[in-house]
Amino acid sequence: MMLFRGGYLGRALRVNLTEEKVITEEISPRVYEQFLGGRGLAAFYYYNEIGADIDPLSPENKIFFFTGPLTGVKLPSTTKFNLTTKSPQTGLYLCSNSGGNFGPHLKFSGFDGLIIEGRARRPTFLYIRDGQVEFHSAEAFWEEETGRATEIIKEITGEKRVSVMVAGRAATRGADIACIMVDGRSAGRGGAGRVMASKNLKAVAVLGRGKIPLYRPQALMEFSREAMRKARESRPVHTRFGTPQYTGVLNELGCYPSYNFRTAVFDGIDTIKAEYMEKHYKVKNKACYSCPIGCAQICEVKEGPFKGFRSDPEYESIGTLGAQCGVADFGAIIAANQLCDEYGLDSMSAGTIIAYAMECYELGLFSRELIGRELRFGDGTAMVEMLRDMGEMRGFGAELARGFKYLAAKYPETVPYMMQCKWMPFAAYEPRGFFGIGLSYGTSSRGACHNVGGWTIRDELLTGEYDRFAVKGKGLLVKRIQETRAYVDSLGICTVARSSMGFNDQPRGSVLEMVTGVDLTPQLMEIGERIYTLERLILVREGITRKDDYLPDRIMKEPLPEGPAKGKVLTKEMYDEMLDEYYAARGWDKDGIPTRERLHQLALASVVKPGDLNREGGGTNEG
Repeated sequence: MMLFRGGYLGRALRVNLTEEKVITEEISPRVYEQFLGGRGLAAFYYYNEIGADIDPLSPENKIFFFTGPLTGVKLPSTTKFNLTTKSPQTGLYLCSNSGGNFGPHLKFSGFDGLIIEGRARRPTFLYIRDGQVEFHSAEAFWEEETGRATEIIKEITGEKRVSVMVAGRAATRGADIACIMVDGRSAGRGGAGRVMASKNLKAVAVLGRGKIPLYRPQALMEFSREAMRKARESRPVHTRFGTPQYTGVLNELGCYPSYNFRTAVFDGIDTIKAEYMEKHYKVKNKACYSCPIGCAQICEVKEGPFKGFRSDPEYESIGTLGAQCGVADFGAIIAANQLCDEYGLDSMSAGTIIAYAMECYELGLFSRELIGRELRFGDGTAMVEMLRDMGEMRGFGAELARGFKYLAAKYPETVPYMMQCKWMPFAAYEPRGFFGIGLSYGTSSRGACHNVGGWTIRDELLTGEYDRFAVKGKGLLVKRIQETRAYVDSLGICTVARSSMGFNDQPRGSVLEMVTGVDLTPQLMEIGERIYTLERLILVREGITRKDDYLPDRIMKEPLPEGPAKGKVLTKEMYDEMLDEYYAARGWDKDGIPTRERLHQLALASVVKPGDLNREGGGTNEG
């Protein structure tokens, strides 16, 4: 067993809301060695404590928050922490990470993780201060929007520096696509905010003033100085434009989903791309903890019907609330993004679901009487008002805010127009424009996702290393990217700055040894594969097999009508070829179930429960 001498605190804080009971428990070094931290540790705890039959909104569901060994260390963008819970939006395992200051302050308080279980008797917020936990009433501000709730908590605690993780009004009123806002950032996808609110937990505030132990602090200081310089100098476009830099590029390549994925070229692109944003709306940059890049673009509407709205729209928000809905008014996008932040709604899910509703309305599947207004593509005002309805959980907006799984059960005739996988709405990338992203959506551990599933844009579109319309090799590509992302999410760092510290698909450098006293760098890709395989075992236990990894018929049967990718379609036969290659590379059987042989190779056979290994198909196939 490895001896860690820094980076880790070795403890998790377990809070039972029902009993208002707090326990500090030790984390075995062996678990760190196998799962690293962050996403890996959270998956390990989820696997051991959340059964397949647990209702996401029951007191038996839990939320696991874990930091990584680098979270809070003075290195570039060490802001990240990971949460894992069972999603009310999909009914499945959910992992999500966030920036802000929460992760660093949790570690400064003396803990690598926080586990929330049970259900409080009354609306509550937790205050963790230097390792001590206080239970406070949140009844007076239970339905306040996220920003105002954060201000109130800072007033109650008397600490301006306190980090606040909060659920908004959408969550407290029952929106299954509700996120958790964290110091202006978000753990966005899958409805974790709804889980938090179901526990009568409005917020968790944390303020820590302790120090993270470091194995070689002097060497680390010198390394950090150089890494900060590299991060700053290698990401000038991120500083200037943030993630919106990709908006115009994806459109030019014919990969920018528009009008609910009916096309991949947006006719209103000139007024929503990054250069237009910078010229007409940008106010300033904003950075997360210890970040030299500052990629958040604070924008403000200075005139017109949305004057005064202010937010920091990312590429995904612009894509889903803009082109997906046919909206070319950047002011409307800023307003919609602000409302998502205030109500605590996942902007990606919200935009893609509204685009679906727009298409269903124009096809006559949803009536004006049902919706409460006209809802047509291109109408920015209607989109913003529908977001208000979703945030307030009123009228038809309350149904949209429940997500695709709920909508499919109530309106089954509309399922063909739902752009989703495992009930998670698509991101703003078109699989018919570059096939690898389709496999990323299909095999992502949390449902359709370009991050957890694998951001293939660089390899397929930006560097040209891979033929974007090729099938062969995409299984290997997606596997590699997924494993890189799994270990990066477990380190506690932002993916934008990771290369400045040597973290890519061929990790190198000695920073982990400087921090922890143990050089895990050569094992990082294997750790990433172990994490991803454990997540798949969880999904298999929850009923997921090959049949659930497929994409909607629109992607597999309808060729793109225009643009550089005109005529392209990702057929089932093509997708099956990628999926077979992917499964084979992972050591999973034809149904996407990890084999016993691969579990042994990844040292997971001793971790998984015998019942899961012996279930029909579940890991019993030798290959």
